[in-house]
Amino acid sequence: MKILKVPGCAYKIPEFRNFGYTKGKRDIMNKPVFNEYTLEELKKIEIEAPDKEMEKKVQANWDAIAKPLDGMGRFEKLTAQIGAIMRTDRIDISKKAVLIMIADNGVVEEGVTQTGQEVTFAVACSMSKKLSSVCKMAILAGAETIPVDVGINDERKIDDVIDRKIRRGTRNFAKEPAMTEEEAIRAIATGIELVGECAAKGYKLIATGEMGIGNTTTSSAVTASLLRCDSKAVTGRGAGLSDSGLLTKQRVIAEAIEKYGLHDADAFTILRTVGGLDIAGLVGVCIGGAIYHVPIVLDGVISMASALMAERLIPGTAAYMIPSHMGKEPAVVMLTEALGVKPVILGELALGEGTGAVMMFPLLDMAMSIYSGSPSFSQISVEQYKRF
Repeated sequence: MKILKVPGCAYKIPEFRNFGYTKGKRDIMNKPVFNEYTLEELKKIEIEAPDKEMEKKVQANWDAIAKPLDGMGRFEKLTAQIGAIMRTDRIDISKKAVLIMIADNGVVEEGVTQTGQEVTFAVACSMSKKLSSVCKMAILAGAETIPVDVGINDERKIDDVIDRKIRRGTRNFAKEPAMTEEEAIRAIATGIELVGECAAKGYKLIATGEMGIGNTTTSSAVTASLLRCDSKAVTGRGAGLSDSGLLTKQRVIAEAIEKYGLHDADAFTILRTVGGLDIAGLVGVCIGGAIYHVPIVLDGVISMASALMAERLIPGTAAYMIPSHMGKEPAVVMLTEALGVKPVILGELALGEGTGAVMMFPLLDMAMSIYSGSPSFSQISVEQYKRF
């Protein structure tokens, strides 16, 4: 396997083959195509840590601004993290996007959701017209929404939704593994490649979005398996399950974990067995952020489960992830602890689509307005505060 050292990337990238299912010109700043590779090749990815010296420099810049030390609280640390990821203290996050992975999940056959898979297609159509919740919010935040079909259970094409369909939804994991190894790898590859395309187009900050009926079931199953905990501790009502529906959801997950021995399984086996194509795609987005030095803003439980999976598969990716909000699902607390992140929005959001991550965009913009545009202590002839 040929190895390329690509300028601006965080590691030596295997030169993979073109699977050939993506339309259009392929010239992503001369970066390699990630459409087809093996699990062994995936595991060879090594992530370079963000620049700690740059992180210190950004913090020093904050300290020089005429304000109390740590006056912007968590936002000073988050912008310092972003600077370390970008390798610069002249931080530019003006061009932002939300990558929305859309896919269906076969496990809905088990009665774990209130609605059917037709809702996934309907919401994807709404996203194509910029009418869904995340689209409305992104417009106000000055961000682009990029919906991607990685596995909608419908043959119809949707205008303005990127077609990267791996298959029409996953299999029902209550009966058989959700994905083959090839399908899971292709979904991961799709996420990596999309981040590369966004980076080539100048996007500086990417939020994780998703849509797919049944994906709180898959994300809870992934979380319970990765953290080796009782499914009841991490499984919530999703889009509004009844008490009996919640019990069914918890039972289906517990039985799958037992059936496949997932408390003793490796991360990739967990992903392809009880995960979803949307989750696998977001795993790739998280890995892609680390490769291309693009900060990835996490959303709620599906996004965080994907992030933890990415970190377990490719250690070091979590350093490139920016938290946004504490979602309503019970798994979120354990996921934030496992990832070592501290969300700043405590709104009990449970909408999905990337809405919480997009809500983070204007907060970061406001913090950056102070970082980039406020006078320093020297400019106002006042002695700078000292750290002790």
